[in-house]
Amino acid sequence: MKDEDYMRAALEQAREAGSLDEVPVGAVVVCDGQIVGRGFNQPIGRHDPTAHAEIMALRDAARNLANYRLPGCELYVTLEPCAMCTGAIMHARIARVVFGARDPKTGVAGSVLDLFAEPRLNHHATIEGGLLADECGAMLSSFFAGRRGRTMNA
Repeated sequence: MKDEDYMRAALEQAREAGSLDEVPVGAVVVCDGQIVGRGFNQPIGRHDPTAHAEIMALRDAARNLANYRLPGCELYVTLEPCAMCTGAIMHARIARVVFGARDPKTGVAGSVLDLFAEPRLNHHATIEGGLLADECGAMLSSFFAGRRGRTMNA
């Protein structure tokens, strides 16, 4: 599989989140060419502020690999990670992060700041942003436009 295939798998997860009226963000963890973890945003349904797509995918991968460290694994996520997710990514020792759309409000892979480049932190993943960014961003824009429409019509 190629990077685009893995991001499309993350987009499938994002669609699942959207179908549950959660912000449509999805993620997959890949190890040795296989998807070993999947996750989508579910903080509302789980009543859990940490239930972001990345966290859910990391938890799934850790269970499947029976290890809280995921060295050599890659994370594909439809939206630039926030500070919380970046901390989890670093603690899991993810080798590479590929994200779709930038997040100008909470993204910390270069948009608001770049935690991945902070030299004082002890783990650094390779970061690549912008893969299928238009598709990832359109899903988010459509979701929020729909939400605004419901609020205005209520």
